[in-house]
Amino acid sequence: MKILRNIKLKKTKTLEEASNNWLLYKRPSIKESTYFRYKYIINHYILSYFQNKTIYYFENYDFNIYINYLSSKISAKTVKDVIIVFKSILKYSERKFNVDYMLDLISTPKHEEDEIHILTDKEKETLEQYCLKSNDLRTIGIAICLNTGLRIGEICALTWKNINLKDNVFTISKSLQRIYKGKNDTVVQINTPKTRKSIRKIPISKKISNVLKNIKIKNYTGDEYFLTGCKEKYVEPRNYQYLFKKCLKDCKIKDYNFHILRHTFATNCIKIGMDVKSLSELLGHSNVNITLNKYVHSSYITKKKFLEKL
Repeated sequence: MKILRNIKLKKTKTLEEASNNWLLYKRPSIKESTYFRYKYIINHYILSYFQNKTIYYFENYDFNIYINYLSSKISAKTVKDVIIVFKSILKYSERKFNVDYMLDLISTPKHEEDEIHILTDKEKETLEQYCLKSNDLRTIGIAICLNTGLRIGEICALTWKNINLKDNVFTISKSLQRIYKGKNDTVVQINTPKTRKSIRKIPISKKISNVLKNIKIKNYTGDEYFLTGCKEKYVEPRNYQYLFKKCLKDCKIKDYNFHILRHTFATNCIKIGMDVKSLSELLGHSNVNITLNKYVHSSYITKKKFLEKL
């Protein structure tokens, strides 16, 4: 009787219902921002394509058709993210409704990591000097990111109580981001950073410390956001990205994404001989392998230098 019931149910159960069940199943074990990211992927990339389809529809479906469609519309990384979520929903449905989608036959497209771009030494020096001489907290924040590797959401959430100028240390414990909640509905969320390892302490260099000590004369109580100097007003990452691009233009540096500051910091740390473990902790990576795979690549000059010693 149970088998017959499952057969009847799977022929009427829609993919949308199965997706909602999967989201409820996942919600207790993931961050709210991750939950809404999954919801966005489901609504924008999966349900918009498979409208009103039942879970029975996928028992003999050629998933390569869908993967090829996605590949023609979005980046390889986004395709990979979509397929990971989709496979998880289908795997959940297999167990719940006794179906077999032969998920082992779904080939997730390979995503090649983009080449890391960094500021040249001249660009770094020009931008840093421009920012440190500014009286604008938002502009000084760019110099902080260039010298600490902070993510854009982390600098946006940074408050004055996170800055200890006696011991010269930043405490990174929050991240600010705008997350998708539903159709035409987004909300700003200030929460713990990306991973547990992202909650960390970062030493403040003398160069940055001297600038901050001069600003601290204004007697901030601690709860004010660093970038605005106000408790009630913060800067959103998207708006901060616009300011960063304006600074690049003023410095006559070509257009880059804000994340280049983090890449530049990490690459320069490796260049001066910082060990990977220390760098990984400064960046807030969940494990050292992420740092190794992303930033630790010997240059042609380094290889040539060692080969000449043979």
